[in-house]
Amino acid sequence: MTAARSVWRFADWALTVDTSGSGPIYVQECMSCGDDSGASEEAEGPDVWCLRHTGRTGHTGFRCVVTTFFRASLVEGPR
Repeated sequence: MTAARSVWRFADWALTVDTSGSGPIYVQECMSCGDDSGASEEAEGPDVWCLRHTGRTGHTGFRCVVTTFFRASLVEGPR
């Protein structure tokens, strides 16, 4: 019978904002009807959509969803 052996290596990792691609993606969603602004790389477009949607429908509650991209990287240096 052979004994099982495991080797564990611990490492420190860090998350940083990934700036190699696009910036944050913004979407505004109406809390009354579920309609949304569509995705945009600029916050202004979805904000304007909210105001126009309010004018058309009278709906006043919105949720802003911001998607930001991160990258994990191994932290170099002594432990």
